[in-house]
Amino acid sequence: MMNSKVRLTMMTLMIGVFMGALDNGIITSSLTTLIHSFGVSPSWGAWIITIYTLGLTISVPIVGKLSDRYGRRALFLIEISLFGIGSLLVALSPTFTFLLIARFFQALGGGGIFILASSYILDTFPKERQGRALGMLGGMNGIASVLGPNIGSLILSVAGSWHWLFLINIPIAILLLILGSKSLEKQEVRSTSRLDIAGILVLSGASLSLMYGLTQLKGTSFKDVLTSASFLTFVLVGIAMYVLFFFLEKRVETKGTEPVLPISMLKTPTYRWSLVLALLSGGILASVIFIPSYVEQYLGVASSMSGYWFTPLALAAGIGAAMGGIVIDKKGPTFTMFAASIIAMIGYVLFPLWVEHTWQMAIASIFVGIGFGTLIGAPINMIATEHIQGNKGVALAGVSLIRQMGMTIAPTIYASFLTRGFAQFGEVLQRNAAEAGVDLSQGGMAQLPKDADMTTLMSMIDQIPSKEVKELLLKTVHDASGIGFDGLFYAAAVVAAIMLITVIIVHQVRKRAGTPASSAHAK
Repeated sequence: MMNSKVRLTMMTLMIGVFMGALDNGIITSSLTTLIHSFGVSPSWGAWIITIYTLGLTISVPIVGKLSDRYGRRALFLIEISLFGIGSLLVALSPTFTFLLIARFFQALGGGGIFILASSYILDTFPKERQGRALGMLGGMNGIASVLGPNIGSLILSVAGSWHWLFLINIPIAILLLILGSKSLEKQEVRSTSRLDIAGILVLSGASLSLMYGLTQLKGTSFKDVLTSASFLTFVLVGIAMYVLFFFLEKRVETKGTEPVLPISMLKTPTYRWSLVLALLSGGILASVIFIPSYVEQYLGVASSMSGYWFTPLALAAGIGAAMGGIVIDKKGPTFTMFAASIIAMIGYVLFPLWVEHTWQMAIASIFVGIGFGTLIGAPINMIATEHIQGNKGVALAGVSLIRQMGMTIAPTIYASFLTRGFAQFGEVLQRNAAEAGVDLSQGGMAQLPKDADMTTLMSMIDQIPSKEVKELLLKTVHDASGIGFDGLFYAAAVVAAIMLITVIIVHQVRKRAGTPASSAHAK
């Protein structure tokens, strides 16, 4: 049982993780409002999310290193302060440029909260409690990521202003500063050696360039994007800077200066494999963002209600994270990930093979939610740090960064399946019209643009007066989107299958390293 101080500590960490993870999801619901408020184009408006992602990318490895140097408590309080101040600056932004700068500042605070909370648990909690505690943090992280758009819509509808999406963070940040000061244990400064400033700058530049390049993975043709000048330039520059960083850190490590990322850490087999697991987990997590579109386009639910069908998945993710933490403490992280991968795979396969109604979708979502909820946070973080001494913050930062890359790359791959499905819209429409005996030259069909995306098309269908034509078009949207979503969910199932195979390899690697199967026995 947890005593009162441990409960207060867990509550503090969980609220912090929930607040930090909620932000990027919550803003998606107000993106259109922000674009109109500042009078910018949609392409510029997308930078509201992109700049936050880039800020996270830079802050994650730096915060991980500084927390290993100065302690988790101090950095946690600093991160919360930066996030709160950044939120206030965003809410008070007089211009769009100021808004972007404030969002970047806010990301510098939000980037390290989950890492700091996880590493604090690994530092201070007994082994037999770590899995359960990390599972609770993972649950908060997953639920916040999934429910963000719905919570954002709720705040907008109640407050009537986008400013409250950020102002609401201020009292929460103040509460966290008070709770954190009381509940988190102070830690001694662990090192007084000179900080590797050059390493920090090169790593930041490499991560910034690579992640910016990955954000270019948009558009209708995945192949065209991969060969675009902007994508190739920034990705290649990022890779080149990572290579430079590798040799720089290798030299720093031999000279007695404390490196940002000890290269010796990459020599640990379990840590290397944890990075692969993190990349795959990012790919699994990225798949759930398409659920509202699936509900609207394939199942025919109104767009105003489609987001609420996230709820079964979000609740299942929380349950999966909590149950997964308990299983980890009893059976170990690899067994937990093995079971979670199978559960997620079943859920993904159910979508194309079985789902035709919303109640079936809810059941399939529960399988996916339990699977990805279990995978987030606890098992991968424990494997990443189990053979790392003194640099757990850095280790978790690396895992977080790689997971973010997976979450950046995977949506474009998934979206390519939807693009292929929509490309067959005309062919499917001709077939359906022939079967229904509908004349395509009448009923408002000529008003539909040939190059419209599925979301735009759905809104235009509502304006068509002919009931017969409208039903034909909705059936065609269902059939064409079904082709795309089937490919998407099968692809996600393949990612889960690769995760399963990787877990089996990691299990063998841990056995050779003499790691106990269960963390509860790793005294």
